[in-house]
Amino acid sequence: MGSGLILGIESSCDETAAAVVERGAWTRSSIVGSQIATHALYGGVVPELASREHLRNIVPITRAALAEAGCSLADLDAIAVTSGPGLAGALLVGITYAKALAFALGKPLIAVNHLEGHIHAVLLKAGNKDRASGITSLDADVTLPMPALALVVSGGHTHLFLARPLEGVWKYELVGRTLDDAAGEAFDKVAKLLGLGYPGGPWIDQLAQFGNPKAVPFGFAQIKNKAHLEGKAPRTKGALTAPISALDRHFLFSFSGIKTAVLRYVEVHGLRASCEARQQALAAIEASGHTPTWRDAQQLCDQQTLDLIASFQHAVVGDLLRKTFAAAEAVGAASVLVTGGVAANRELRLRFTAEAATRGIPVAFPTLALSTDNAAMIAAAAWPRFLAREFSGLGLEASPRLTLG
Repeated sequence: MGSGLILGIESSCDETAAAVVERGAWTRSSIVGSQIATHALYGGVVPELASREHLRNIVPITRAALAEAGCSLADLDAIAVTSGPGLAGALLVGITYAKALAFALGKPLIAVNHLEGHIHAVLLKAGNKDRASGITSLDADVTLPMPALALVVSGGHTHLFLARPLEGVWKYELVGRTLDDAAGEAFDKVAKLLGLGYPGGPWIDQLAQFGNPKAVPFGFAQIKNKAHLEGKAPRTKGALTAPISALDRHFLFSFSGIKTAVLRYVEVHGLRASCEARQQALAAIEASGHTPTWRDAQQLCDQQTLDLIASFQHAVVGDLLRKTFAAAEAVGAASVLVTGGVAANRELRLRFTAEAATRGIPVAFPTLALSTDNAAMIAAAAWPRFLAREFSGLGLEASPRLTLG
């Protein structure tokens, strides 16, 4: 076998990322170019702007990743790239560049599902601990009891998968998913409603610690069978998945309702003006040449707003927790993995860790750096495919609604 080095490229949304990972377990480099400043003005990702930024950044970021790893393109065994799900234009930038590299170098091209990458971000962390032993990525992975129930929770996805390695290849079974908004999208939209910055998750995470999580009794209604929707695609910008009828409704998520509940609370309690004033004040700080922080926002929030933020976060985390552990018990999972951008949330980590300890089931998270989109997770997920020689041709196309499981 060669060097064991795989170059990963990720451009599914608003981060341009490249990384070099050795044998799927040890990160030699990981460079991420964020576009937060570009999209913050709009309160969300603008697909056309994201594609243009990827075009500007993909080459210098890849060069930086190779330099940090101390290797050249010739040292690589393969090129891995996110093929979906994601924004079509953004995906095309990474795929086109990866195909050009693979063709010019005569290296294998490996297509990776973005959701599978997030799952391997957790396993990559586990593998990094065992470099001294010389074991491979797959050996490192199976030190976690299998099968594992993986909660992938981010701005675009809220999915539950049963994951396990079988004969060196990872297999995934969809257990649950959101019917509408992803959890991270709800964080972003509620933050925007309250006049906070983008992305909203980190702002809410920081401010929630100053509020009373029981002040506003948010709840989630039980999801009922909806015969008129069975067999149809979910109303979400995320990946297409199995028909609703194929999934247990107890493991389905819906976050559109709590967004509406927050909006109604703001209107009923006359908070609209203060939300708009907060947004203007933070914008003024930015216009003065300074980057507004959550501490600035804290000073602009009254206690009622802080209580609202804490209650919203507590309710969302509670819904994720209840359904994840119920699903883990139902499918006989031996461990739980929580990954994606929302996995960086402090309350989520604390409550999931406590619940796992109570139930006696291991729970694992990626490092904070690997929670959000990155290319190291793509290179890590590509390693089992490299060993199995599951290569893609140069006809590889972007799959914005790619499924997993």
